[in-house]
Amino acid sequence: MRQNPRSEKGDSGRKRSRDSDSIPIPVFIPIRNFNSTERVKDPPATKEEMVVGSEELRYEISQNAYIKLVLHAIKHNTSAVNGVLVGRTSPNNDAVVEISDSVPLFHSHLGLLPPLEIALIMIEEHYGAQGLGIVGYFHANERRDDANLGIVAKNIGDHISRYFPQAALLLLDDKRLESLAKSKDGSPVLQLYTRDASKIWRAAGSDGGSRLITKEPAANTVLSDYILSEKWQDVVDFDDHLDDITKDWLNPKLFK
Repeated sequence: MRQNPRSEKGDSGRKRSRDSDSIPIPVFIPIRNFNSTERVKDPPATKEEMVVGSEELRYEISQNAYIKLVLHAIKHNTSAVNGVLVGRTSPNNDAVVEISDSVPLFHSHLGLLPPLEIALIMIEEHYGAQGLGIVGYFHANERRDDANLGIVAKNIGDHISRYFPQAALLLLDDKRLESLAKSKDGSPVLQLYTRDASKIWRAAGSDGGSRLITKEPAANTVLSDYILSEKWQDVVDFDDHLDDITKDWLNPKLFK
């Protein structure tokens, strides 16, 4: 495994700008400018949202969904990248969100509206037919020493939360990723954020590891193996798909 997997290989060489039961996102909902610092006022909390807000929500992410997100970030290690989480509320426990898949979105111009609108429509249509929807957002910052949640991530997270109040926002923790090979910790190399009652994104505290878990306990071991074999080179995101429609954003062969 590379000592610093986001600093050596994986950049595609293009110049990129810095990022300055489930409910799918309706395709007819207009998307605003995610680069804007102006917050759009949320509608009043529904009865369902208030109940959810009182629960200690937990998030269970599948191994493939987790690994796909991290490999996407490693492939484009000199730029910010993002993606969406796909899943549903557990049919057995309303306080558990099951993240069954993930979709890598972009590695350039993360808040640009036209491609983002196209991506969300295609994702909603594909997964909606399976009874799944967008349940959260993933973000990796451009700089490895930047552990802050930026305005683009917050704005896209806000948009998703308007239609799925239990949404999670996951930020790549580069320090934990860099120490992955030496660590025996099985928790994801991701920082979990959720919205509080004031609709502010806050990082999960000391209980964050127990609130975000991988469905398969050996996920980090598998991730390390994929990094060693440079599997990240095979990840396709929506930027790639929009440049060449023969590249499948669903990544059906990634784990074959």
